Amino acid sequence: MARTTKGPSSGKAVSKNAAAASQKTEFRFYDNRQNYLSFINTCNEKSAIAKRAGKEFQHLRPVAPALRLYDAGMGDATVLSDCLRDLHHRFPTVPVVVVAKEISMEDVRIGLDKMVDRFCEHPATVLVLTNLNYADCRLMPSNVASANAMNWQEIKLEGSMSYGYKQQLESMHPLFAHGWETQTSKVSGNPLFKRPSVVVIYRQDHQILLDAVIPRPGMQNWYFDFILASQPWRARTSARFKAEKIVAPLVRSLAPGGRMLIIQSCGKDPAEEVIKEFWPHEEPFPVNRHEIFAELRAVLGREARHFKMREESDDKAIFKYRMHALPSEIGGASIGTSTLFAAWNASVYVNQIEDQRIEQVINDGTYLKATEKVLNKHGGLHFNDEAFVISRYHD
Repeated sequence: MARTTKGPSSGKAVSKNAAAASQKTEFRFYDNRQNYLSFINTCNEKSAIAKRAGKEFQHLRPVAPALRLYDAGMGDATVLSDCLRDLHHRFPTVPVVVVAKEISMEDVRIGLDKMVDRFCEHPATVLVLTNLNYADCRLMPSNVASANAMNWQEIKLEGSMSYGYKQQLESMHPLFAHGWETQTSKVSGNPLFKRPSVVVIYRQDHQILLDAVIPRPGMQNWYFDFILASQPWRARTSARFKAEKIVAPLVRSLAPGGRMLIIQSCGKDPAEEVIKEFWPHEEPFPVNRHEIFAELRAVLGREARHFKMREESDDKAIFKYRMHALPSEIGGASIGTSTLFAAWNASVYVNQIEDQRIEQVINDGTYLKATEKVLNKHGGLHFNDEAFVISRYHD
């Protein structure tokens, strides 16, 4: 195959080729497991998101019978488990019901492993795993066919030690594999669940205490006190789609006084500089929080009066996270190849560059030189996320 670029100076040609390629195939950057794992293990975004969520927890005022949370993308449960530790510190005796959406069976498996200790430290915990769409976040599908085909399972953990809980949950992996089987959408190419599934997990010795808050098929009459939506969409998706298909259904499920924290990448950081070395006209984050708010108000119509949408300044809304690197690695004669590989991978992952486009610039190794230049310029690699909050008024 002939090379289409020999370095940063070929960015315009690469952009044109990439545009043609993207018209043929819808890019699904979340499906690249290798890039995802490399990113989460070399950057501290998940820790930064959990700390940002903690700032919202100080406003929560639990009301009987439980504090209810919804995670709009559990992933490997690193953020969720950190958030639950924070909530246990604040509300050590309050029953907590967590509904976590995740379509990836691999993430469900890893996430369960990280959640085991939560049942020990906070025994009044009900963990609900589901692959249902955002519109069905309250576990009541509006689609009749989905409601009738619901795969609803209840797991009662026996004993009182995390070792036993882990053994029990690992023995049930076939149950999860069946419930989280996926198929590819003929329209978008995105993975879809084959069967709508809900798995409810709690400690058997706390069943009586939790009886009033354990979700049951078709009986949910509650709303959420807190919703976390961290990177719930592809950045280049339109503001209208984000507001109508994701944000609006979730904010409608907020309880009075409930809060929804939304986090998305916003660029204007060293990682975007790396990308623009090769694609100078790239605009990876075309939709900001203000545009989403505007579309959300239009989608909600008269309902918007029930919600407070905080449009804060960049100083308050934007926060940073970094790629891990030893101080001695940056600014010296040369940066280690493994660090450069990690920085390049994190940059193309966060900026959501398609694999076809990446292949066009990695053949001659100039991408590592460009990455090294940016890292030395900034003393490392950091990224910008923006956070914005929507809350429901008490009245």
